[in-house]
Amino acid sequence: MKSRVTERGQVTIPKELRERLGIRAGQILEFEERGGKLTLSKRMPRSPVDELYGVLQSEQSTDEMMEQLRDPGAFS
Repeated sequence: MKSRVTERGQVTIPKELRERLGIRAGQILEFEERGGKLTLSKRMPRSPVDELYGVLQSEQSTDEMMEQLRDPGAFS
């Protein structure tokens, strides 16, 4: 399969390859040069937990939060 590079450096990935590899609009791809050849790979999405890491701010330690959550009367 072939694709032409535009004046702006853009390349269209052939539809057959996009479908076979599950590349969708908005997908982030990584380019790497190895021995004079260009390789392209899909960037693996981060886990939902990793995306949320550090989002919540609290004055309590994790141990204090867990103790409060485990206490059946803490929220009554």
